[in-house]
Amino acid sequence: MSTPKVISRDRGDDAAEGILVGGQIRDLRKAKGLTIAELADRIDRSIGFVSQIERNLSELSIPDLKRIAEALEVQISWFFHSSAAVPADERGHIVRRENRRRLSLSGIGVVEELLSPSLGGATELVLTRIPPRTTTGEEFVTRKAEESGLVLQGQMELLVGARHFLLAEGDSFCIQPEESHRIHNPGAIETIVVWIITPPVY
Repeated sequence: MSTPKVISRDRGDDAAEGILVGGQIRDLRKAKGLTIAELADRIDRSIGFVSQIERNLSELSIPDLKRIAEALEVQISWFFHSSAAVPADERGHIVRRENRRRLSLSGIGVVEELLSPSLGGATELVLTRIPPRTTTGEEFVTRKAEESGLVLQGQMELLVGARHFLLAEGDSFCIQPEESHRIHNPGAIETIVVWIITPPVY
């Protein structure tokens, strides 16, 4: 059986989704702070291979896309964001609710949705849904980015270093770069938070 392919080269309307795959890989790689060489090393491929894929000049097999997703710490479904229904004049500017890219944190039920049109800008807008009495992880997270947010629904327990805060609907917050933190939903309903992250981390 032949290996399934994700068409990255521009071949007309039938490949509309594939046209975006290379750009998504490039933007996500840069957001993760990786060079082409580092990504190539992680997936055991050549620098030229990664460069060709990112510029939409080569076909990409599903197994290779899976390895790239693992190297960039996202689910492979991250790359299957359909753009077919997005009007050309909205691309890069508008994200309709049904077209958000979603990232599910396996095993804990937390879902993050990218609200920004791309990862190529200076900031990133993300919506996080946290199930009742769920934490985003037991370990503290430290990022090289400023993270601000607004609680739209429910409660959010925010731990920043040794400090502990309990936020409710309508409360906002800011976490400075390099500050260790983690979040938890202590309530009985889903917590919904909108984040502004500078620079992008996803």
